[in-house]
Amino acid sequence: MDTTLFTILGFGVLMSLIAVIGGLFIFLPEATLKRWLLPIVSFAAGSLLGGAFFHMLPNALAGTESLSQMMLWVVVGFTVFFALDQLLEWHHCHYTPSEHVQPLGPLLLVADGAHNLLGGLAIGAIFVVDIRAGIVAWVAAALHELPQEIGDFGAMVHAGYSRRKAIVYNFLSALTFPLGGVIAYGIGQSINVHFLVALGTGNFLYIAAADLIPEVKRSERLQETGLRFVFFISGVSLLFMAAF
Repeated sequence: MDTTLFTILGFGVLMSLIAVIGGLFIFLPEATLKRWLLPIVSFAAGSLLGGAFFHMLPNALAGTESLSQMMLWVVVGFTVFFALDQLLEWHHCHYTPSEHVQPLGPLLLVADGAHNLLGGLAIGAIFVVDIRAGIVAWVAAALHELPQEIGDFGAMVHAGYSRRKAIVYNFLSALTFPLGGVIAYGIGQSINVHFLVALGTGNFLYIAAADLIPEVKRSERLQETGLRFVFFISGVSLLFMAAF
């Protein structure tokens, strides 16, 4: 098996397993979840922005002579995820289980599967272009995936699934991530996949700016605000340092 394809499959399956790990966190005491979840979300937001600007965008631009065309794909990626959010009326980053408005379980699974498929396409394309950059982008995406899966698991339990079924179905919907990676690899054998990297950049920017940051910027205590900002800067800094 080609090394790049093997790497894509390995990291893709590992990302799917995060769906199970995220579900297990729901068993932690609610006070512990509330204390640490939003700082982790802040770190994920910084990591996604760092991954978008320091890794994905430079790789996308390196593969094209048309700056405007590649930036258009970034906007398309941002818009697609905005449309997905709006069309399905599902905000996939409301993390605290007690704050969930009960969604339709099947709708949640379809939306999560579509999200993971597009994410797999983007990350897979980065692996095709540069394995090192792909690993860094994968780490940034995984940092976001963990708290997202905690929220998804809580939403599915509220929708009427048992905890066991919620974890199993969440894992099955996450398998679209490695599927997307394999598709990106297949496409990359015949065409330039840098446009998929740009599409993924828009994905990262949307999740960080439209989903994660609004979740963590509201706080009644200055200490909490400061802690979340430190975690955010740490995420950005980590991805910046990984670029060298």
